[in-house]
Amino acid sequence: MKKLLISFILSSTVIMSNAQTFNTFPVTTQKPPLHGKHWMAITGKPLAATAGAMIFDRGGNAIDAACAMLASVCTMWDVLSWGSETQALIYNPNTKKVIAINALGVAPTGATVEFFKTKGMKYPPEYGPLAAVTPGTPGGLMTMLAEYGTMSLKEVLAPAMEMAAGYPIEAQTANSIERSKDRIKEWSYSAKVMLPHTGE
Repeated sequence: MKKLLISFILSSTVIMSNAQTFNTFPVTTQKPPLHGKHWMAITGKPLAATAGAMIFDRGGNAIDAACAMLASVCTMWDVLSWGSETQALIYNPNTKKVIAINALGVAPTGATVEFFKTKGMKYPPEYGPLAAVTPGTPGGLMTMLAEYGTMSLKEVLAPAMEMAAGYPIEAQTANSIERSKDRIKEWSYSAKVMLPHTGE
């Protein structure tokens, strides 16, 4: 199996105004040194790291695992979604070269000054669907997988698809949703997904 090392620099279109604010209660963590003989799967979300480990266990390479982790993080993280952007640096130890993939979104062709003026806006909005760029992450993931992966898109997306049916969220995300409820309620489809309980 061709071994590749990958480093992701991920950015996203921020959906919530303060989604990256951490828990308000004191949180103390200690991160021990990590060791791996054959592979390592690391990301900011433990469930997403598990997705990478699953792919390695099924014989995938580092790109397959990284794509599975990216898909999982996009499925479960409020600030890094499928509508966001991705940049990747892939180091190939065989060629000793670093490949850069820039999967940044661009403004839609219809997002012109004239368009926003017809909507009564002097500037593009900060929030909502009219603030979004064309998603770059899906194309970036598929490019990485097609050019450097070994597994199918269906195999790599399987953990994220399972998560999409429901997964436990941690306190940081729950707190972010709680703080952003008023903003979320501005769009009925967002409220339906993120505030499904009656009375929220």
